[in-house]
Amino acid sequence: MGVSSCSDFLEVDVKGRATIPNFLSDPEGLRAGLVGAYNAVYDYYDGEFMKYPDVAGNMLIMRATSGAMTNQYNYSSNQTQETEAVGHIWANIYDAQCNVNNIIQYAPDIIGANPTKADECRQYLGQAYLLRAMCHFDQCRSYAQPYNYTADASHLGVPILWKTPGADQNVSRSSVKQVYDAVLQDLGRAAEILTDAEAKDYRYASLQAVRCMYSRVYLYMEDWQNALDYARLAIGSQQLAQGNDYLDMYRNLTKQGEAIFRLSGYDMNGSLKSFYDQGTSASPADTLLSLFDADDLRLQLVSTTTGGVRYTTKYSPVTVPENDAKRDDPFVFRLSEEYLNAAEAAWHLGQYADARQYIRAIIERAVGTAKADAVLAAYTDVTLIDLIRRERVKELCFEGHNLWDITRWKQDLVREKNTTSTVRCISYPSDLFILPIPQTELFANENMQPNPTVNN
Repeated sequence: MGVSSCSDFLEVDVKGRATIPNFLSDPEGLRAGLVGAYNAVYDYYDGEFMKYPDVAGNMLIMRATSGAMTNQYNYSSNQTQETEAVGHIWANIYDAQCNVNNIIQYAPDIIGANPTKADECRQYLGQAYLLRAMCHFDQCRSYAQPYNYTADASHLGVPILWKTPGADQNVSRSSVKQVYDAVLQDLGRAAEILTDAEAKDYRYASLQAVRCMYSRVYLYMEDWQNALDYARLAIGSQQLAQGNDYLDMYRNLTKQGEAIFRLSGYDMNGSLKSFYDQGTSASPADTLLSLFDADDLRLQLVSTTTGGVRYTTKYSPVTVPENDAKRDDPFVFRLSEEYLNAAEAAWHLGQYADARQYIRAIIERAVGTAKADAVLAAYTDVTLIDLIRRERVKELCFEGHNLWDITRWKQDLVREKNTTSTVRCISYPSDLFILPIPQTELFANENMQPNPTVNN
């Protein structure tokens, strides 16, 4: 692949630096390598990758008419935008893959050579398998159509990188089915190693996080039984965060709330915070705000500037460790998503009572028992899916889901009448719903296939 840098923490300087094999030759080096891998995953999650599905969706309005993410907002992405989302998402995920592949490649030898620390090193390896599954899945979501775009998922996905390719290795794109199979294979490896069914430290990958990932992947695949089974496993006996405990997940970064896996922004510059804070670049659209009841708990995460600009405070924490003003900690998995996954999957399986139970928990927390009863009474079993999707939009807004839910549901993109974008509506299916392959990659790799329309 055409990206030259594999990682910051493992780059080799002319003098005084170890090579990667030497660096990753003992448990301490493996642990440090894993920290570098987490930082690389943070870099892409906290960057354009997490903004893209919301900016290209229909629940956000951009206040800036130029600058970061406006091309994705206006569906004017092209392959030459190497220093913007098109190039950065591809390159940053690839950097993370390089880091993770190094861990996976060298961990077995370190485990064999260090029996007293073998269990510790196996945990590092299990975590790395989950991170690699995330990399493949997230790159596929960005540059390939959803799994159900073709009946057998045979359409183009992204390259599967079991090892970081050398300079003379021109990899090609696998089908989306093959990418998802690879993701499931890595999740299986992680599940064989990790044992913490309830995350002991939500800053690191756990068996609970693996089960969340399984549920998400199977949801996209429309394998409803597995999506439901893994959501239930991930939920276990845990209950949704309530009241201030829910709000404090966002307001106080020292509180876990219902976090299952959350990337640490320690000593990093959080770009999500600068993007959303005070509505500088992006604000909730009327299409989103109109969905909420006036006393919905989640509206307390929307604030208004003195100039009347509304903005989400999901990335504007009040209490931050080390008082780091630039820090934000994006969620990868939290318990609410598992309830929503379970509700959607149960509905598709015809298990309507279970679907109601899971979605009731989300609604009841937001508006109380009486209003939850009234809301649910207005939906028949047949129409309940509309409520489940509506609640998913409200609950997960600005957390990197909107566009990908729209496309896997095979819906048209329809924005509010007063959108500032040049694009108000796109009918499904559309070539525009995915990003172009960056030009640098196409030039460097003769086997790399472009995407239709957006790469033209």
